[in-house]
Amino acid sequence: MIRLAVTVGDPAGVGPEIILKAAARFAGRKDLELVVVAPRAVIDGAAAQLGGECEARWRAGDGSCGFTLDEIPLPSGSIRTGEVSVAAGEVAYSAIARAVDMAMKGDASAIVTAPISKEALNLAGHPFSGHTELLAHLSGGAGPVMMLAHGPMRVSHVSTHIPLSEVPARLTPERLRRVLSVTRDALLRIGVERPRIAVAALNPHAGEGGMIGREDLDVTAPVLAELARDGWAVDGPVPGDTVFVKLRAGQYDAVVAMYHDQGHIPVKLLGFSVDPATGRWQALNGVNITLGLPIIRTSVDHGTAFDIAGRGIASEQSLVEAIHYAAALSRAG
Repeated sequence: MIRLAVTVGDPAGVGPEIILKAAARFAGRKDLELVVVAPRAVIDGAAAQLGGECEARWRAGDGSCGFTLDEIPLPSGSIRTGEVSVAAGEVAYSAIARAVDMAMKGDASAIVTAPISKEALNLAGHPFSGHTELLAHLSGGAGPVMMLAHGPMRVSHVSTHIPLSEVPARLTPERLRRVLSVTRDALLRIGVERPRIAVAALNPHAGEGGMIGREDLDVTAPVLAELARDGWAVDGPVPGDTVFVKLRAGQYDAVVAMYHDQGHIPVKLLGFSVDPATGRWQALNGVNITLGLPIIRTSVDHGTAFDIAGRGIASEQSLVEAIHYAAALSRAG
């Protein structure tokens, strides 16, 4: 039995709604147990908002919706759907802290997180730039690595939530080796027998022989040459404007990107499903996986979507994929 702790995220966003929708798709599974960490009132409200069969299942008791509830307190202060608040930020933090504690104690095989508001988190007195940094702090993990996954598009990042001006300094031989190592390990755990990994260049055209920056020549190339001598299937530095096309074509199993937007844009571009008639996005496929921690964590690859929260129209597909990935990584040990 794989037991996953699912955090509610920001209760003013779409997290509670997509949890109810996603969990129902796992109801009756004998090999998987979902434990949702949230205030009961938040789940009550989401079930009432969705109404119909969803509300009836929730009122029938724990387990009917495909999950059991690990209840955390609802803090004082108002939480309004679609709005940033201190109370909502405190709920998000408390749920994550509880889930990490469960995973560290072995009470959960992995954690799956719904989206949070970084603004609300910081307003509540928890000064972290994102989930990844908070999880590293709570679990004692050093040097966490973010990987986005959507089908064959798997992209890890050397850096994430830092200013673009600081990215070149973050590219060190030690950091690059670590990102490559945890990326390769994750691929092996999900069944890729001989992972082929490309590293995206930091500079345009991989630096043009040093004319547009030397980082690709002086840092990336020597690390990859060393790993290749050890038998790794690595390639790079590959110019950023072509490496993701090659990944999509199946030439690689994953790409290591240098910074947040370099890696996020191609994955999200392919992951968003847009209604051509209205121009609005209908769904987002893809998973955010935190590598290099003492615990397994996956997440949706989208934000709180405050603009559509409470309307019952948010897609649960990314959360469903995150649950599948967490289960697969957990089974691999």
